[in-house]
Order: sequence, then C-alpha cells, then structure tokens
Amino acid sequence: MADNAHPTSALRPDEVPFAMIGTLAERMGMELLEADVQRTVARMPVAGNTQPYGLLHGGASAALAETVGSIGAALHAGADRIAVGVDLNATHHRAVRDGHVTAVATPLSLGRSVAAYEIVVTDDEGRRVCTARLTCALRERPPGA
Repeated sequence: MADNAHPTSALRPDEVPFAMIGTLAERMGMELLEADVQRTVARMPVAGNTQPYGLLHGGASAALAETVGSIGAALHAGADRIAVGVDLNATHHRAVRDGHVTAVATPLSLGRSVAAYEIVVTDDEGRRVCTARLTCALRERPPGA
C-alpha cells in the first residue's frame, strides 16, 4: 500500500508539468493517456519499436515502463522536486508483432525520498506483455531544470 502524503488529483495529459516534446518518449510514439500519482497510463505503437525479428523490442517495453513510472513519481514529488530513475527491472512475458502496447503504473511505495512503481504492459487484447518495477529517487529540483 502506498504511504502517499499528497492528495491525488488526476491531470489531463496536456496538464502534466513537464514536456515530452523532443524526448525519447516522443520519438517512440508514446501517448500519455492518464496522469495521476496513483495511476499513470500511456500507450505506444509496436511499429517502429521492434527488434530485427519484427517483435516488440524489450528495451521499448522498458522505456515505456520507465516513462509512466517516472511521470507518476514526478507528480508525487511535487513541483519543487524531481524524480530520477535509479532501478528498473522488467520481465517480458509474450511477444507482440503489431498494434499498440499500453502501460499502467501504480505505486508500490511513495515516500519522501523514494517512490517505487509497478508497471504492467499489455497488448491490444489486454494480455500481459511485460511486468516492470521502477524505483525513483526524489530530489530537490536543480536550478534550470
């Protein structure tokens, strides 16, 4: 259970206080669907994110997982702090060749200096493709960040 001291209030993707323009997330075609400390959701096309065999690249699933978990952790951290990933692990369960994958991040622990999220990535049929866990350190926002 999360020990979150901040009230949750869902944000529309266009209200998230940081830009995804010019980032890896944009290059991979990620689309933020929901942004909240308790639940962050994004999806990504399989096309363009495959390995040489035409399957979704495991690194693409990991990048999607880190993105949604980091957004949730950043919202938990608040406007005067940042969240930086310090540990990511991912288990890949099934191959995907087409369509989209969707990642849902939910908190495992929300502390003052660390936030941990579980991320479940599913295919268009709702089948689990990947399970990941992300730990983020929460730090003071450096000047200019």
